[in-house]
Amino acid sequence: MAKQERAVRTRNALIQSAAELFTKDGFEAVSLSMISSRAGVSNGALHFHFPSKAALSAAVRDAAARRFGRITSAERPPPQYGGSLQSLVDTSHALLQGLRHDVVLRAGFDLGDGARDAGRGGDLHERWHAWVEDAVVRAAHEGLLSDVAPRDLVATVVGATVGFAALGEYDVRWLSHTTLTRFWSLLLPRIASAPALRGVVAAGRRAEAS
Repeated sequence: MAKQERAVRTRNALIQSAAELFTKDGFEAVSLSMISSRAGVSNGALHFHFPSKAALSAAVRDAAARRFGRITSAERPPPQYGGSLQSLVDTSHALLQGLRHDVVLRAGFDLGDGARDAGRGGDLHERWHAWVEDAVVRAAHEGLLSDVAPRDLVATVVGATVGFAALGEYDVRWLSHTTLTRFWSLLLPRIASAPALRGVVAAGRRAEAS
């Protein structure tokens, strides 16, 4: 059991190290020896777990995909508390906070741009776009939207959140809770039905509950 636990710790340390270096220096510039050195393990130990950089980047993307899945699978509030529209707000907040604090999640999004064939987690930008589409469709069916065109709302939310994420690589204030709250405070009166607007919290209900 102790040997298995050490193996798991080593594997996780390599994934963390790879994510940090991929995010800092870019996928192409990072070597396996740089990753093993940062993780504090031998090259032999690295190759025991990952035979190539492609295999390691795939593990980073898979780990990021699991974390993304946890963010997007949170329980939706009931309709009187904003339903799927509040879920969209809450999940966007959770995603940006994840991108701010979780380097593995951030690397997973970055690797979708530069190492598409290396991982099995799927492109997280595409998964985020699909999730937002589903959330907007649900919100429309629940009568939570005004006369806004759903595809326009999807484009606005995806464009803004992905844009904040890109800008956040240079200035973390773009990933702050305040930045996204201001975005939703500006947008919600223009896209929510009057009854829904009374129940939706721009700052996110997860933050309100914490």
